[in-house]
Order: sequence, then C-alpha cells, then structure tokens
Amino acid sequence: MFFELIAAFAGGLAGAGILMLLRNLSGGRLPRWLVPVAAGLAMIGVTVANEYGWYSRTSASLPEGVVVARTVEDRAIWRPWSYVIPFVSRFIAVDTASVRTNEALPGQRIVDLLVMGRWAPPRRLRAVFDCNDGKRADLVDGVEFGADGALVGAVWYETGLDEPVTAVACGGRI
Repeated sequence: MFFELIAAFAGGLAGAGILMLLRNLSGGRLPRWLVPVAAGLAMIGVTVANEYGWYSRTSASLPEGVVVARTVEDRAIWRPWSYVIPFVSRFIAVDTASVRTNEALPGQRIVDLLVMGRWAPPRRLRAVFDCNDGKRADLVDGVEFGADGALVGAVWYETGLDEPVTAVACGGRI
C-alpha cells in the first residue's frame, strides 16, 4: 500500500512536470491552473491502473500448481469507472500440489485453498471436497477425523460439481 502511495505521488509529479514543460514550450499560452489538474488526473490514473493491474500481477506470481478457480469482481460508487469495467478485488486459488486422498474414502480430497484479497492479507484454508456429491467442508477447530477417515463435527456445504473451486479441487479444470 505504501508503494502505491509513492507511485501515485510520482505519477502526480510526472503529470505536473509534463504540463509545465508543455506550458514552457507553448510560450505560456496554456493556463497555469492546468498544472495541478494534470497532477491530479495523473494520480487518479496511476491509482486506477494499480487497481486493475493487481489481479494480473498477483495471479502471475502464484507458484506452479496453484490454479485460480474463482474471481470476484467489484463495483463501487466511489470508483465510477468500475461500473463500466469492474475490477477483480479478490480470488480463490486451489493448490493442486496439496491434494491428498484417503484410500478408505476415494471420493474425498483434502485441498489447500488460497484466499487473496486486494487490501487483505492472504489466507490459506484447508477444506475437504466430496467429489462424488459436490460438497465442501472446511477444516476448522472442532473438526476431527474418525477412525475410518470420515470427518466428525464438520459442516458440509452443497456446492455442486460444476462450482469452479470444487471442479478444480476434484481434478477438473474450469
């Protein structure tokens, strides 16, 4: 966040500097008030570029074997341009290298999920996917494995087999 603030200030200085150069080259025919307007527009432009570039930068830096399964696009009134082109503010990625199975329950897979948000720290969650019935249970406090490997105390959520995170976790692609 700090570097984005520095980038916005640098963009503002660049915008003001370019307009000051243009004023100089035009012999002062351009009005002086355009300099702060150019600085402000450049700062807004850098901020918007950072918002829209976050997802591509972050997803490109994921390690091999981590597949983005779901993205969430946002619109906000204080970002009126997002109503024209929404931006990705968070996503869920599946670490396919972390997939584990149990021979007693071959239709279930334990998978690590990465939940990434624009202004939030990354979170790693572990979940069990039932690839036969299209369900998911999060491995949280209080959930245990029984003697046969089945989950005890888990809350199962119906997702369906076509839900993108379930599809990737169960070995398919979206």
